[in-house]
Amino acid sequence: MRPMKLTAVAIAATLGLGLAACGGDGEGGSAAPASSAPMTGSAPASSAPAMADGQFGPGCAAVPTDAADPGSFAAMAKVPVATAASGNPLLSTLVSAVKQAGLVDSLNSAQGVTVFAPTNEAFGKLPKADLDKVLADKKLLADVLTYHVVSGRLGPDQLAGSHKSLQGADVMVAGSGTEFTVNGASMVVCGNVQTANATVYIVDSVLMPKS
Repeated sequence: MRPMKLTAVAIAATLGLGLAACGGDGEGGSAAPASSAPMTGSAPASSAPAMADGQFGPGCAAVPTDAADPGSFAAMAKVPVATAASGNPLLSTLVSAVKQAGLVDSLNSAQGVTVFAPTNEAFGKLPKADLDKVLADKKLLADVLTYHVVSGRLGPDQLAGSHKSLQGADVMVAGSGTEFTVNGASMVVCGNVQTANATVYIVDSVLMPKS
């Protein structure tokens, strides 16, 4: 029975539910000789890196806390991603770009995606000539925006690594726990934000696919 309990705890931990699993870890432990049980159920948990089980990052402080506000985490969780972004004060420039590219319906109807959403300040970092060029070319704008979307809802424990974007090029994420960078430079400032059809990581730089 003990091996089955340990397996269940390990699986739960990989799904980001380690806190719930640990609640019942200490019950029913019949004494066994230390020599016959060199590993215990608590050892893997104590050696695992801390993982976020909710939103994280300094940028989250700018998100409204009133659940009635359409930009709050509670409200965003109830609607699809493009609609959710439209209520978030950090993402108004991104929302305008998504509308201009004609991607609102595509993003709202996508099932199970992860979106790296640039803040208003992220767009402000781009040289004006580059930003004007992207905004003036609908296809180029769509390519840039879909480069920020990857298939699958990635939790913090799944985020690090290479992920193919809907645009076709790979997005590389490095980091662990609650600190991540995307493509080596863009920082996740508010991560693990849930919407009805997507997990969102708000980033401080616009991601540009290699041409």
